[in-house]
Amino acid sequence: MSLLAFLFLFLVTSCDSSSKESTTDTDKEDNSSPAITEASAQLPLNTIKLPPGFSISVYAEVDNARSMAMSPSGILFVGNRKGDKVYAVKDTDGDFKADKRWVIASGLNMPNGVAFKDGDLYVAEVNRILKFKDIENNLSNPGDPEVVYDQYPTDAHHGWKYIAFGPDGKLYVPVGAPCNICESEKPIYATITRMNADGTDMEIYASGVRNTVGFTWHPETKALWFTDNGRDMMGDDIPPCEFNTAPTAGMHFGYPYCHGDTVKDPEFGDKRPCSDFTKPVQNLNAHVAPLGVKFYTGSMFPDQYKNQAFIAEHGSWNRTKKSGHLVSLVKLEDGKAVGYETFAEGWLNQETQEAWGRPVDVLVLPDGSMLVSDDKGGMIFRIAYSG
Repeated sequence: MSLLAFLFLFLVTSCDSSSKESTTDTDKEDNSSPAITEASAQLPLNTIKLPPGFSISVYAEVDNARSMAMSPSGILFVGNRKGDKVYAVKDTDGDFKADKRWVIASGLNMPNGVAFKDGDLYVAEVNRILKFKDIENNLSNPGDPEVVYDQYPTDAHHGWKYIAFGPDGKLYVPVGAPCNICESEKPIYATITRMNADGTDMEIYASGVRNTVGFTWHPETKALWFTDNGRDMMGDDIPPCEFNTAPTAGMHFGYPYCHGDTVKDPEFGDKRPCSDFTKPVQNLNAHVAPLGVKFYTGSMFPDQYKNQAFIAEHGSWNRTKKSGHLVSLVKLEDGKAVGYETFAEGWLNQETQEAWGRPVDVLVLPDGSMLVSDDKGGMIFRIAYSG
């Protein structure tokens, strides 16, 4: 072989080897998995009842999908409660179905809540808040998170948390009651707290809130609105769950003394009357377990839905006939409720009382469609309007 032929063969071999090595490195960096599998094709989506003109489809599959937060670049972050992981999914081709799914973190303690701010992902465990910096550019290798705050109670009972950043730039974090019904000596329980993004200046914003796992801010007034789960063991039809608003700090919403607007607690109601507390804007049905809530701010749905509240009702666990397991709509005018109705239902078979899904959170996409997470089926659905 001539020297010229040898050099040519060496260069070709080196380039081919370099190309293979580069491809391998890229594959190692992207450790995502498919976001939708054949399992979603088996779902009885035809049983979901929606108003005329609306349709529902599968957006992604995420085990025990709970709270959701979307980044400006379109990456959806999803927490879970029964597992120990936080996920990210992304629709890379714009067909409104996620293609890729990443496990952002594992080994966490009920990482239900997720929030996004300034490029960073915040995750709520039972007793602490974590931050994954520059997460959009590090989906395959997020690294170890920074501990933002770790002084919340460690109680598992109502210990999982929903978190979100308010218009004031502060992170809002609830602390549920450590029981079904009790009067705690520690004021931190049954509250909504808030803190700076760096974990400083934690304070109690609202009290008397048994267990909120969903809140949001009105797009016009910027007031805080939240759902609250009513207590158990008072019968099938009382007390109601609640939809409340707290436009200012320092308000008390009645727990454990009063439920709804008039239901006196049989154990603690003699200590303080219902007139002492802020009443709900809307009493929800008993034991529906209202979780995620969002005001509709998109332009896809008909005008009648603009700035109205959609609530994911996770569903009862100890009622003779199950309630909830649906997405409800609370209609508002001038800050007052003028209607409460079902928007999407069918995850619960009323005849057999068996449920194949339980809505947890709702989120409005930039195109105006709405996502609904389901922790029982491990799915995220997309509801769209084309009427």
